[in-house]
Amino acid sequence: MDRLLLVVDGDSFAHRAYHALPKSLRRRDGGGAGAIVGFANFLLRLFQDERPRAVLVGWDTLGAPTYRQELFPGYQGGREFDDALVEQLDILPGFVAACGFANAKAAGYEADDFLAAAVASEERRGGGALVASGDRDAFQLASDTTTILHPVRAGEMARLGPAEVRDRYGVEPRQVPDFIALRGDPSDKLPGARGVGPKGAADLLRRYASLEEALTAGRFAEQAEALRRYRRIATMDPLAPLPALPDQIPTWGAAASLARDWGLDRLATRLDEFAGSG
Repeated sequence: MDRLLLVVDGDSFAHRAYHALPKSLRRRDGGGAGAIVGFANFLLRLFQDERPRAVLVGWDTLGAPTYRQELFPGYQGGREFDDALVEQLDILPGFVAACGFANAKAAGYEADDFLAAAVASEERRGGGALVASGDRDAFQLASDTTTILHPVRAGEMARLGPAEVRDRYGVEPRQVPDFIALRGDPSDKLPGARGVGPKGAADLLRRYASLEEALTAGRFAEQAEALRRYRRIATMDPLAPLPALPDQIPTWGAAASLARDWGLDRLATRLDEFAGSG
């Protein structure tokens, strides 16, 4: 197979970096730098390990509601982010672009949706993809040609295909949205079906194959419409708008210049080393 497309959930790893690195890390202008430095180092390591044909980073649009909030107003309720993190999330796409990589961000969509759209696009062209995400929702994208890269501990990523998803959840990747709808998702504030946990959700999907079949058989009659909404919320949108994704040649020198402008000299030096190594 040709080199793979690497698709990254930008918010997922920027959040991880922000909370992992000291808040004392600062740019020349006094703005925060932990999320930038941590995310940049993660992206460089991932690129070095995988050597993809192209990189797309998907981003949430904070403050802009999506159809998910319209379907379920409590979705992701109570989430609040530090101003320093929000400010770094605003400028990180500029760093990604300086590296010669592509960004996807649009009001009404989440980073997850761009991951799904990129995978669908790459599979249509006969290629394969690597999807880096800390969100287990992404397991629905695993296939014979798409591998999920999921963080398990500092610096280590698990590689998950369909078999690994089955081992973890007891369901097929295509059943993951049904599984989430039935089990619920505390991180997104989705309640799920009353009295159904992970094992019960997997057992139901082995018996009925899909949430819709279970509902048709008369299960959860009082919750049917709510469960259908939860399933739609848990399903990534493969029709999200994407930029063109031709093969890319990284522009490490431009990224190094931007890092130096920010006063992030150690990051700039690492990028210069990438530029020098070709």
